[in-house]
Amino acid sequence: MPANTAIKVCSRASILMGGSAITSFEDGTVEADVCDAMYEDLARASLTNTRWRFATNQATLTRLATAPTGRFDAAYQLPSGMIMLNAITVNDLPIEYDIYGDKAYCNAVAADTVIADYVFRAVEANWPAYFTIAVEFSMAALLAVSVARDSQLASLMEQKANLYMMQARRLDSQQQTTRKLNTSRFIAQRRS
Repeated sequence: MPANTAIKVCSRASILMGGSAITSFEDGTVEADVCDAMYEDLARASLTNTRWRFATNQATLTRLATAPTGRFDAAYQLPSGMIMLNAITVNDLPIEYDIYGDKAYCNAVAADTVIADYVFRAVEANWPAYFTIAVEFSMAALLAVSVARDSQLASLMEQKANLYMMQARRLDSQQQTTRKLNTSRFIAQRRS
């Protein structure tokens, strides 16, 4: 079964720490209860711990009619599926902003096209294998503490989770054009 779901990720995490597989969050087992209580927070935290390419998007923001009370000139509605804002740009240049609730406040004129780069809650079916494994080990660490009540097992699962998350970040970072370092300034300085 190639498509991941929250249940499959949690079931594999339970098996990793020596527990039973689950088929639903309403199984009535301790494993299912812990997964039901903790999984969504763990998934969202994992998605926001770096700028994952598979969970990053851009959107043109809608300017709101009501201006902010102070400090900023304009308010923009943030995308509904956003879980973390990474940048706001105008003409491909980052601008200063602040978040208030579900709005971004910034100094932009009405004619500006304001773009947000943000992290969204990607569904498990779209997670790459390297990220899925890291989340499974993270969930297994939580299960080892709350279900198995084994701190050594929890520590081992946490170490594995950190290792797999580090590998996942390295692999994910390779999914963009490699940026060249502008060395002309350094060469000019050296020649002078």
